Amino acid sequence: QVQLVESGGGLVQAGGSLRLSCAASGRTSSMKHMGWFRQAPGKEREFVATITWSGGSTYYADSVKGRFTISRDYAKITMYLQMNSLKPEDTAVYYCAAKRENRGAYDDWGQGTQVTVSS
Repeated sequence: QVQLVESGGGLVQAGGSLRLSCAASGRTSSMKHMGWFRQAPGKEREFVATITWSGGSTYYADSVKGRFTISRDYAKITMYLQMNSLKPEDTAVYYCAAKRENRGAYDDWGQGTQVTVSS
């Protein structure tokens, strides 16, 4: 099992930036992909971005493409989400997740960090 801890959330004005971090521990050698998801009040959780742990290939949801950047520090076993040009509709609890297979659902989840963007 992999333990994930997010940090870096907060309150920011529209147009501002935040950087989220996700520190992984435990059986991190089993990780193949890590990703960011978010859930706004009254809405279902949605995919934001993903990165392959070894190669660093990335993929983004259309809603964040060009504004958000996912990255990872292999030595620190930490994943990041740089969020620029934030909009009020980006307000949500952001979760990081990890999975051990190339396909299928994510296996491990963090507790989430709140991001609030004011207009």
